[in-house]
Amino acid sequence: MDNITNKLYLVPSPLGEYEPERVIPAPVLELLGSVGIYVVEELRTVRRYLSKAGLRGRIDALEFHELNEHTDAATVESYLELFQRGDVALISEAGLPAVADPGAQLVALCQRHGIQVVPFVGPSSLMLALMASGLNGQAFEFCGYLPAKPAERRGRLKSIEKEVSASGRSHIFIETPYRNDSMLTDICTVCEDSTLVCVAADITTSDEFIRTLPVREWKRKVGGGFKVGKRPCVYIIGVAPGCGAAEKLVSHERSEERHRSDDHVGRRSPEGRRMKGTGEKYRNKNKS
Repeated sequence: MDNITNKLYLVPSPLGEYEPERVIPAPVLELLGSVGIYVVEELRTVRRYLSKAGLRGRIDALEFHELNEHTDAATVESYLELFQRGDVALISEAGLPAVADPGAQLVALCQRHGIQVVPFVGPSSLMLALMASGLNGQAFEFCGYLPAKPAERRGRLKSIEKEVSASGRSHIFIETPYRNDSMLTDICTVCEDSTLVCVAADITTSDEFIRTLPVREWKRKVGGGFKVGKRPCVYIIGVAPGCGAAEKLVSHERSEERHRSDDHVGRRSPEGRRMKGTGEKYRNKNKS
């Protein structure tokens, strides 16, 4: 099956209940009308999305297959057959597919079998939160979901705080909406008062909330009755650009890059050719 010419399209979806054209590029919306096979995380959500995207009245003629946290490996493997019949579009519950998303399994399947994977531009709650956070965007780490058990979650939060302090890297993580307020309470309980935390909820919607505050300020807000509520939310623990840890990390990475460059220039290949650096041709010592 490695000679399949049909493609897998990674189709972004809105982060909220609004008209898709607000955040989805026109070429992506046009593509939706030409694909007949969809692998989706949640069928009802995708049907609403496609209806708003202009496919109302045509949805029943489309072919849908679910891929979510309950889908077993054998079922995912069986989806390889879909590509024998046409292009396939992958759509997640919200945002970009295959990032912190079960759809990554289908992408991996395609890569193993040489099927072309085509990603499209769309809203990413992770990157939008980082952009708006004011925290270090030079180096960051996505931690996915933290442990659900309170004690384990608090332990992970403390270790993230230590990692941020030592490295300067922003640490991004997400939580199930119904545990948002427990997450913020745990952050206020275990993190130092001076630690910077961004809470970014309902990104791109009319109820969007993005604030970065030290833990001491979050404690005041929570004590005053603030609640994140049951809505999609991204959390970031980090340091501001220009702070010691962030500057130290950037300086270290630039130094490493210079060392790699220095090692590259002047190195000789086994054939005796001197490598003068990126973009230059090799010169053979025996050339005539």
